[in-house]
Amino acid sequence: MNDQQDKEESPLTIAAAGTRNAPVPTQSTYQTRVADYWNAEENPVNLELGRIDDLYHHHYGVGPADRSVLEETDDALRRERITAELHRLEHAQAELLAAHLGPLTPADRVFDAGCGRGGGSVVANLHYGCHADGVTISAKQAAFANEQAHQRDIDDKVRYHHRNMLDTGFPTGAYAASWNNESTMYVELELLFAEQARLLRRGGRYVVVTGCYNDTYGRASREVSLINAHYICDIHPRSEYFRAMARNRLVPVHVQDLTADTIPYWELRKEADHLVTGIEDTFLNAYKNGSFQYLLIAADRV
Repeated sequence: MNDQQDKEESPLTIAAAGTRNAPVPTQSTYQTRVADYWNAEENPVNLELGRIDDLYHHHYGVGPADRSVLEETDDALRRERITAELHRLEHAQAELLAAHLGPLTPADRVFDAGCGRGGGSVVANLHYGCHADGVTISAKQAAFANEQAHQRDIDDKVRYHHRNMLDTGFPTGAYAASWNNESTMYVELELLFAEQARLLRRGGRYVVVTGCYNDTYGRASREVSLINAHYICDIHPRSEYFRAMARNRLVPVHVQDLTADTIPYWELRKEADHLVTGIEDTFLNAYKNGSFQYLLIAADRV
């Protein structure tokens, strides 16, 4: 999507307030492979959950799971109840992230880096009434998310763009808050945080929820390597998040270890025969042996 298209297709003022021509969305062979993966992806664990309320999340869940859904004897109803419970847990994660973005007002603008099919931006808009721009290198995801915003009648405030989150073309200091929800493992942290810091106004809030490997365990474990191969990603060590943030004027104000909180989601998902992808045991083993962690980090741009 070029600059002229943004101006013609979106009523958002950001498109008319200094947005330069967007760079080519993918900037390397690796990024092209990632884009190809998400352009082709039709995974039931993403789509079936999203169809429940048209909130499509591309991340995992947190909180206690209602395991009574596994006791349902009717096969069709059991499947329906498990799907709904997993979606509830994923939505709880999105709500948790959004709660750390504030305080925001309806006049504020937020940025969703690696937005997927757009659920996180919708949640932020529902929370605060704010404007939101989501960015993804998948043209298919951007089109899908824009259609969802249109159907919700929030496309005057929530807009998705086929752009690269490392070089968005959006104006410097335009955003009151921004986030990455399980998308940092696809990019270099130094480049990502430099762009996030540029986009945020002074005092703006950045939030990341991510899986990272635990430096105290040693090098990346076998399980982490299997997760990398499964998702074509490169999971970073925990320490690198804090080093890269410090180098880019992002000062953590809240760090929350969500590892124990996400295990119930994975244990339930493992029982969902219609949704399993084969990676469930790998995640559970990695969390339980201490080599992999699930973190939320909120930082202020100084």
